[in-house]
Amino acid sequence: QVQLVESGGGLVQAGGSLRLSCAASGLTFSRYAMGWFRQAPGKEREFVAAITWITSYADSVKGRFTISRDNAKNTVYLQMNSLKPEDTAVYYCVADSQFSGRNWNYWGQGTQVTVSS
Repeated sequence: QVQLVESGGGLVQAGGSLRLSCAASGLTFSRYAMGWFRQAPGKEREFVAAITWITSYADSVKGRFTISRDNAKNTVYLQMNSLKPEDTAVYYCVADSQFSGRNWNYWGQGTQVTVSS
């Protein structure tokens, strides 16, 4: 059974940084594309970043967020710098068994990130 467990969320002031982690189990981690989505209150869930053979980012976070993975630890990270109040959301870790970066068939429970102004 695939499990994705996020950690590292919290409250931070605008301009600050946070690093989210997602520990994966029940899968051959290196064969999965990994990513992050987020959902702000009253808004639809949106793509943030993904890592396959390359990395990709939403325009709203490009240059501020960095996705990375450690296959030895079955963990994917999201380093978030220069945080803005509009980055406030629940952040979800996702996995794609097809390694396409488009078919996110596994989701974590989410971790709350709150950025104060």
